[in-house]
Amino acid sequence: MNQEKIGNFLKCLRKERGLTQEQLAEQFYVSSRTVSRWETGSNLPDLNALIELADFYDVGIQELIDGERKETNMDQETKNTLKKVAEYSDAEKNKLKKHVFNTTLAVLIVLLTYVFLEITEISYLIPERLHRFIMGFTSGIAVGTLIVNLMYLCGALEKFRAWKRKHLHLNGKG
Repeated sequence: MNQEKIGNFLKCLRKERGLTQEQLAEQFYVSSRTVSRWETGSNLPDLNALIELADFYDVGIQELIDGERKETNMDQETKNTLKKVAEYSDAEKNKLKKHVFNTTLAVLIVLLTYVFLEITEISYLIPERLHRFIMGFTSGIAVGTLIVNLMYLCGALEKFRAWKRKHLHLNGKG
């Protein structure tokens, strides 16, 4: 897949419609910078945007992916399948975002508990050994969760999963 070729094709399609990058951006609720990145090939539209662009320009998704016009257009069944795949992908992303949000919220609650115990007189009512355990536990959970969330946000978890799938597959365990 040649991203630069796809970008040039997207640019040609936009110009055929007589649109500026700003006008296209407004049409698809993205920034003009996003449109520019699509057209230079430095970034590609996500699957939903690709489907919408194909409909908007009246070209097949395969044509967009190939970066050139084809003789035949994609049939409706294939378009519907791709739309369902895009919806599924979005649902998975939203589920994961919700999970990250919930764990981050839990970490904040744990940290607030930690701070509350440190700055209030309640900490003196708890035996010192239990107090140290609670403080160590809450700080450990908070730090661990923050590390996992950061790994998710920077893509390290996905890279690890890919490495693990490859490694298990190579060893005949996958």
